[in-house]
Amino acid sequence: MEEYVDGFLLPVPKANLADYKKMAEQAKVVWLDHGALDYRECVADEPGGENMRSFAEAAGVKEGETAVFAWILYASKADRDRINPLVMADPRLANMSGCENVFDFKRMCWGGFTTLVSK
Repeated sequence: MEEYVDGFLLPVPKANLADYKKMAEQAKVVWLDHGALDYRECVADEPGGENMRSFAEAAGVKEGETAVFAWILYASKADRDRINPLVMADPRLANMSGCENVFDFKRMCWGGFTTLVSK
């Protein structure tokens, strides 16, 4: 089976990065506890280059925001489909109901990806 990745790209207000990091650290623990293989949250410091669309542009970053690129690695798509309902039902994420004050969910991009090339 090929590894499977859920990928995310979202704009986060720079003023909220500390709060976002706390949320991400808690989410990481929950996903890994339920079987995800890896969990990463990355903040853009070089969001793009010449002659190509930047991550900041793709994320719709506005003044005072930065792009966050994140992914969760699973052993397979079947594992992802088994793990995500467990994560969503986990009471440790119940306190994340205030996420809307940290970033705008409606501006987040998400996709599930089959691995094409791996180490």
